[in-house]
Amino acid sequence: MEYRIAVLVGSLRKASFNLQLAHALEKLLPAHFKPTYANLDIPLYNQDLDQSMPAGAVALKDLVRQSQGVLFVTPEHNRSIPAALKNAIDWGTRPAGQNVWTGKPSGIVGISPSNAGTALAQQHLRNILAAEGSMALTVPEIFLQMKDGFFDADGAIANADTRAFLQGWVDKYVAWVEKLAA
Repeated sequence: MEYRIAVLVGSLRKASFNLQLAHALEKLLPAHFKPTYANLDIPLYNQDLDQSMPAGAVALKDLVRQSQGVLFVTPEHNRSIPAALKNAIDWGTRPAGQNVWTGKPSGIVGISPSNAGTALAQQHLRNILAAEGSMALTVPEIFLQMKDGFFDADGAIANADTRAFLQGWVDKYVAWVEKLAA
């Protein structure tokens, strides 16, 4: 069976470390997992638009609805999740009764120049996803520090031990999605 995975990268920056991480993780996924990247550059949520959603919000909701799992790859902004990611989650819950996150298995990872990684952002994201009914993989947690040489010239994880650690997380995520999406 093919599993479609909606990938939400919390950073809008073109050279985002988290976008690089998402692409590196993509290389670790099995062939039957097909990632599709969501565009989070959408207008701010406004309840006045619930009945005439912007095209970007509709596309995001359709992507999540048609996916068997979600992968969140997020930086930490001011000890929480980036505004673009929170906005996407908000659009996904609206209008009332049309929450696309409910029942979706999800995984959360992130990378930051900080030696604390994205621990606080991930905790906030877990709280938000729990409230919306998405079942986030809890362990192992992945808090990565971005340093020169983290990615090789091909965009893969350069360090063999780190790559093996992340492969272990990807394997658990794959099993989580396969179990819950069945």
